Amino acid sequence: MQITAQQIETFIFVLLRVSSIVVTMPILGNRTVPVRVKGGLSLMIVFLLFPFIKLHISSPDILPLALRMAGEVMIGVTIGLAGRLVFAGVQLAGQLAGFQMGFAIVNVFDPITSAQVSIIAQFQYLLAMLVFLAVDGHHLFLYAIAESYRIVPALSFHFSGELTQAIIELSKDMFVVAIKTGAPVIAMLLMISIGFGLIARTVPQINILIVGFPVKIAVGLICIGLALPVFARMVGSIFLDLGDKLNLLLHLM
Repeated sequence: MQITAQQIETFIFVLLRVSSIVVTMPILGNRTVPVRVKGGLSLMIVFLLFPFIKLHISSPDILPLALRMAGEVMIGVTIGLAGRLVFAGVQLAGQLAGFQMGFAIVNVFDPITSAQVSIIAQFQYLLAMLVFLAVDGHHLFLYAIAESYRIVPALSFHFSGELTQAIIELSKDMFVVAIKTGAPVIAMLLMISIGFGLIARTVPQINILIVGFPVKIAVGLICIGLALPVFARMVGSIFLDLGDKLNLLLHLM
């Protein structure tokens, strides 16, 4: 079997796009996943796609070639970013709820982001990961890898104003996801705070600071438990709609 220089070039360009998607996609791209697993999965996908991809390099110059290689990486980073923003929204909802419950100081180390996060945020993040796997959300990204070569052929990436606007809209949706997923708990804790405020004004003899902390924690945990079915359905529908957003991003590239 003879291996030509064009085949090596095609393999490298395909590996750039595939590996960037695998490294940035949710769950499989986490730091806790071993590098060998990511590399092995990327190579396996490349070997599956390699026979169906035709690559024609018109200019052998270094600068245009480097820009096209950066474009292949940008495709993968953009696709992976779309999925991570949803998880960031879920984690933000947990941080807001934890702050209202009085867990602003009670943080844990998140091995995925290497940062201190609220225990409520970490709990909702792990639950969102289970929902993501349950609705086959990881299949969307594996399908997006193959679909990207049909919509955006190799070396044809261009960064447009419409793509920038779509990325900004995805960033905005992160806060929408946070409000939607955390609304039941946040609203209930807000009502509790308003109630304690009225009690403090009418009955100043009661020490609200001592009474309020355990009540908020108990009400918050009860609300989180009661809202779990709604949370799972809402997050699942968001992940199912993610396929349309990925398709839109690919058409704008």
